[in-house]
Amino acid sequence: MGKNDRMKNIFADKASLVLRKMLQNPERKWVVRDFTGHEGISLGMSQEVLKAMEKKGYIERVKKGPNSYTILANKKKLISNWLEEYSFDQNIMDTYYSANKNILNKFRKVLKENQYALTLHTGANLITSFVRTEEIFIYMNLKDWKKDILDIRQKLDLKELVRGGNIHLIHPFYKNSVFFNTQKIKGYTIVSNLQLYLDLYHFQPRGREQAEYLISLI
Repeated sequence: MGKNDRMKNIFADKASLVLRKMLQNPERKWVVRDFTGHEGISLGMSQEVLKAMEKKGYIERVKKGPNSYTILANKKKLISNWLEEYSFDQNIMDTYYSANKNILNKFRKVLKENQYALTLHTGANLITSFVRTEEIFIYMNLKDWKKDILDIRQKLDLKELVRGGNIHLIHPFYKNSVFFNTQKIKGYTIVSNLQLYLDLYHFQPRGREQAEYLISLI
């Protein structure tokens, strides 16, 4: 697979930053440089992603010389196709156990804001209160996974069981983009509504129900 072929997988980690930005502001007129710079991607990758999106019919390019721009034309199809390419199972999880009913609040005190983001029902329930669950799912953004996780486990007294557990610390499949457009709700950092939707859609139990409840927020 050549370099450009990789770029054309628009649902890959860095490439998806273009999609995420467009879906965050679907009415905007975009130019290539809107996707570059700090926390963005290269000009070349931006151009390749936009070309691929145009071929799929997700966007329209309006050519007006120096005033040319791109608009998101088919948001529904874009999200639908993304669900065919991604499921939460592509993440890797370390699972532990805690009997503490207030463990989520303790996590918030131990972790820095940029070190985590809640997802699945853990995050969505802070928006909807739709599905009650004892399971906790947290994307972790750590420099040294083994060292940092050990430190977090000691501070929170997380136990490692032979099987099962209720605390799921996630190595994100989308290492860069999963933390794009995180939101603060009731003092907790949660992934974007788009990422919640993508994570929940194929997730059992009751992920699809929760996802459908959230679709109007994307």
